[in-house]
Amino acid sequence: MKSNALALTLTLSTGLLAPLAAQLEIKDTKGKHLDIVSGDKVLVRYMYEYDASTDEKKHATYKPYLHVFDAAGKAPITKGPGGQFTHHRGIFIGWSKLGFNGKSYDRWHMKNGAIVHQKFHEHKTGEDTAAITSVTHWHDNEKKPILDEERTMAVWTPKEGWARTVVFFKSKLTATYGDVALKGDPEHAGIQYRPADEVDRKKTKYLFPKEEVTTANVKKHKDLAWIAETYWLGDKAHSVVQLNHPGNPKGTVHSAYRDYGRFGSFFEKEIKKGESLTVRYAFAIVDGELPTRSEIQQASEMYANMKESGE
Repeated sequence: MKSNALALTLTLSTGLLAPLAAQLEIKDTKGKHLDIVSGDKVLVRYMYEYDASTDEKKHATYKPYLHVFDAAGKAPITKGPGGQFTHHRGIFIGWSKLGFNGKSYDRWHMKNGAIVHQKFHEHKTGEDTAAITSVTHWHDNEKKPILDEERTMAVWTPKEGWARTVVFFKSKLTATYGDVALKGDPEHAGIQYRPADEVDRKKTKYLFPKEEVTTANVKKHKDLAWIAETYWLGDKAHSVVQLNHPGNPKGTVHSAYRDYGRFGSFFEKEIKKGESLTVRYAFAIVDGELPTRSEIQQASEMYANMKESGE
């Protein structure tokens, strides 16, 4: 991840390089999912279908999430419905205790409710980049919206460096209908990544910015600049680094110790009616084992200095 290329990624256009030769494409299977592709390879797949016609279909579609695909672009290396903890799906966001109008709603396990895609804003592509923005409604138990979201997922394929793909994840949460309190705990809330269910649990391992941070004490070290893991599917290793933008809420706690690979960042926050909260993370996808701690730290520092156009 070279500094000049990385620094450009979020400074031009609306967080993307200015359109040149559009090497990445966006392909939408209407009402089902949307792919960002490079040639014949799927890089990521945004699963946005919502179908409440049967309990089975509703369970499979009650939250949108982003699948990450393998280097061949043929199969996801992240988890969908089913398996252990069916609500863990790809790159996803949610809180198990979402307070609204005197009640608490579980928008993590998705009990008695859903996060429902409404529409897409204009898609954007550029040289080695593509971005989509999904407008979602977070529903109460009676299918009424209690929170509005604009979820932007930008994909970058660096020409050089240790990351095969970088996913920039931005969520703007707006309390349109009343005050909202985002609450929960590190294992059941926040912005997280879940590897495919077939992960080899004996081989999963984590890496942190400092040697003194371990899986045993990581929850005590708040607001880490990054957390990372390597997990194995069959005979292939896959790694991912979650970069934490310094503009995110302080007091963030990191959950990164489970052998099945679910890891991510959690915070609690109140959003007053009419106000918005925007959070940003980047997920650097690596084929094979992780790079060195110093290489990740360098990329983290560059990400921390990024600013989007107009900010």
